[in-house]
Amino acid sequence: MDIELNMTFITLIGYIEVEKYRYLYFLIMLIFYILIICCNSVIVFLILIHQNLHEPMYIFIAALLINSVLFSTTVYPKILIDSLSESQIISYPACLFQVFVFYSVAASDFLLLAAMSYDRYVSICKPLQYPTIMRKTTVKVWLCLAWLLPAVLVASGIVLNANEKRCNFSLMGFFCNGSFIKFYCVISELLSVYGLVLLLITVLLPLLFILFTYTRIFMISYQSSRDVRKKAAQTCLPHLIVLISFTCFCAFDVILPQMKFNFPKTSRLIMSLQVVVYTPLFNPIIYGLKMKEIYKHLKRFFCHGKLK
Repeated sequence: MDIELNMTFITLIGYIEVEKYRYLYFLIMLIFYILIICCNSVIVFLILIHQNLHEPMYIFIAALLINSVLFSTTVYPKILIDSLSESQIISYPACLFQVFVFYSVAASDFLLLAAMSYDRYVSICKPLQYPTIMRKTTVKVWLCLAWLLPAVLVASGIVLNANEKRCNFSLMGFFCNGSFIKFYCVISELLSVYGLVLLLITVLLPLLFILFTYTRIFMISYQSSRDVRKKAAQTCLPHLIVLISFTCFCAFDVILPQMKFNFPKTSRLIMSLQVVVYTPLFNPIIYGLKMKEIYKHLKRFFCHGKLK
């Protein structure tokens, strides 16, 4: 019975002295979870109710923030339960589900950032053609591609490896991420190749596309008037900041499981906390403060209590 239990459940060993600090863990994570839900939801709500925010750029921002809420809702409730529990365990299927959501959302974010870069490219480099190119149909296609393609690709990879023999039943973390590959006795060649293809389609190609579009934007902006340069800076800078920070965290998540030596437990905890706290909170703050139209509605919403 014990052997069966061990094979069904994964022990999460990323916590530090959870017995001593369990209520502190719980309180801090609860505060962060509430902040993430509130910050992201308020901006999505404002985008939904204000007609002047029903533009492709703001729709893609709303989709990005919805992803943050989805990821946080998959991870935080389990962290809150674990912080008050005697043992920190997660079932193998639940762990795979967290992995699915984590990587589906991450890949979706890259595709949404690519969609934003394309939207800015058309807006700044082809302003007269913008209404005909960035139609509602175009936006719907981008959204479907950004949400469905990663979900199908990630789910296929997980299904391919779900029944592989497992030799490790502990995870150095407090939620399931890239380290889950260490569960398996042998990493199949098929999974390795599939992982590289997945990385190419959902990360490298969108990054190259973003690099191309922003290079074109900066080249044309440099040759244009001051107003065009100002518009480019105001609308592109928040996207670039979000892209750079998000890419750094994703690179950490991909590289860390491949390393042979173990990072100190405290360093892993800090980096894992940044993944579940920094990005979901950073995005709404950046877009709320740096996007002029969103900031204007936020200020009116909080300072004057008006929605219109």
